[in-house]
Amino acid sequence: MITLYHAPQSRSTRIIGLLEELGVPYTIRPVSIFRPMTGEGKGDAANPHPDKRVPAIEHDGQLLAESVAIVLYLGDAFAERGLAPQPGDPRRGAYLTWLAWYAAEFEPAMFAAFAGELDASPLKRRAYDAAIHRIEAALAKSPYLLGDAYSAADFLVASALSFGRHAFPESAAIDAYIERCTTRPAILRGQSLDEASGAQGAGARLPA
Repeated sequence: MITLYHAPQSRSTRIIGLLEELGVPYTIRPVSIFRPMTGEGKGDAANPHPDKRVPAIEHDGQLLAESVAIVLYLGDAFAERGLAPQPGDPRRGAYLTWLAWYAAEFEPAMFAAFAGELDASPLKRRAYDAAIHRIEAALAKSPYLLGDAYSAADFLVASALSFGRHAFPESAAIDAYIERCTTRPAILRGQSLDEASGAQGAGARLPA
């Protein structure tokens, strides 16, 4: 059983959707977190995340924190679910590259836009423009980042695009991509379970 340490309407919300995509048994352990946007809340002593943030998961005696690490781990741990190309698959290199790009390039560009830093920093503006070009160039070739099939890389990138849509320019290709990825049944179930976790506390989910 996977344990997800979760705070409603936070970065851990999307991990519920990933677990639903994988169709594996898991339990949600609600924890409190400090929310910097409002200044409310505080870290929970019961949360094993090194910084008392979310998401964090425990599985087979291992602790995984940070979204990219969790996505990479779960995709490989449940390779039979088909969300992560495995070693030997010709798409493996592109898959790992997208995950690393997400952390190193995409999120910093998105948050620089949130903070209004692009006009004051030519370096950040170039990185931001490059991130948009990278996504739109990929979507001009295929419906998903790795081609015709949805992967955990799409899960990660599309969830952030949806969250930060107002930080990016108008784009029919990006809007259609967000729609494809975020209206998947598993992702919608994850959103519903996020709401339920806030109202009802911990719960367990078994594969259907």
